[in-house]
Amino acid sequence: MQDVASLVTQAREGRPRAVARLISLVEGASPQLREVMAALAPLAGNAYVVGLTGSPGVGKSTCTSALVTAYRRQGKRVGVLAVDPSSPFSGGALLGDRVRMSDHASDPGVYIRSMATRGHLGGLAWAAPQAIRVLDAAGCDVVLVETVGVGQSEVEIASQADTSVVLLAPGMGDGIQAAKAGILEIGDVYVVNKADRDGADATARELNHMLGLGESRGPGDWRPPIVKTVASREEGIDEVVEALEKHRAWMEERGVLAERRLARASREVETIAVTALRERIADLHGDRRLSALAERIVAGDLDPYRAADSLVEGLTES
Repeated sequence: MQDVASLVTQAREGRPRAVARLISLVEGASPQLREVMAALAPLAGNAYVVGLTGSPGVGKSTCTSALVTAYRRQGKRVGVLAVDPSSPFSGGALLGDRVRMSDHASDPGVYIRSMATRGHLGGLAWAAPQAIRVLDAAGCDVVLVETVGVGQSEVEIASQADTSVVLLAPGMGDGIQAAKAGILEIGDVYVVNKADRDGADATARELNHMLGLGESRGPGDWRPPIVKTVASREEGIDEVVEALEKHRAWMEERGVLAERRLARASREVETIAVTALRERIADLHGDRRLSALAERIVAGDLDPYRAADSLVEGLTES
């Protein structure tokens, strides 16, 4: 058993091994998970969480690395949660963004962690909210969450980040992808990366046109900016940071940031409760109560909805 209090103290002191152990406890759904979350709760809530999403190949990891450099120049501690596809054999992270962000490996002000999706859809790992809280409580000023890169269904990051950045690149059909449901709805800042390639201006124009078509904003509402970058040369990254800071200031001024964080906490509680209930239902396989309800459904004495209601009531009362 780990000494959670000691780990939390060491994590606050910036010791990467302690942070790693806390995230491992979270990721592995350790029996100490509740103790970890109780210890972290009073310490979290200060980090600015930025999500980066987009199709594979648009340069998410390169852009994330460039943002780390920019924030470090400002003297901020940065945590990076890089979500990768799962290995079909080990269940672990298949790519491992720590390899692609090796420039920051020796920087004590940067913590980088790869996490596997483990079959969870939406571009994030199921333990991402708790891992973000670990990095937050460990004293990170900014937490960058890079999603797995699975396409237009990858919109869950919008529910986990304070600000969502959508990356596109010319020549990859992203202009068409942006027109599809989801992408236009989650971006707070849009980045056209690899802007030194042909078609970058056209991609930015198409995106700007599509954002205009989908607008239903009133006076003073946030209009997502479009920033062109060449992340491999860190060109345009300062402009991205500026756009992020403007969005943060806008949210704080209008109370949007507090609303987003409240909604995020509500979803987290709901997810934990539903997961616990699902586990209790799974334990009923072979249980006489479930068999009795199934027999009544087959006999036509009971419909499945009333049976489910009866089952849930029994579980919540027990």
